[in-house]
Amino acid sequence: MTYMIVRHKVKDYKKWKQAVHNHSDMRKAGGEMSFRVFRSADDSNNLTVLCEWESLAKARKFIQSEELREAMKQAGVIGKPQIYFFNQSESLDLA
Repeated sequence: MTYMIVRHKVKDYKKWKQAVHNHSDMRKAGGEMSFRVFRSADDSNNLTVLCEWESLAKARKFIQSEELREAMKQAGVIGKPQIYFFNQSESLDLA
């Protein structure tokens, strides 16, 4: 499984959230399987997004798409996002 972490700031969280919902079909068609949002405790417009993807190739293709760049612009993303890709290696339980 491939995971992508995206960190960025937005002008207005509510506007950004609506844009995310409006583009859910685009993300799903691109191979996204899940989408989780974390908001900074110090700045609620500073976001970290964790997405699960079908493959690294699909995640990279999606992140490079012009459609995504336009959607992020319309959603009010400020500056260039930081993007990281990960493959899950194992899950460790504390029990």
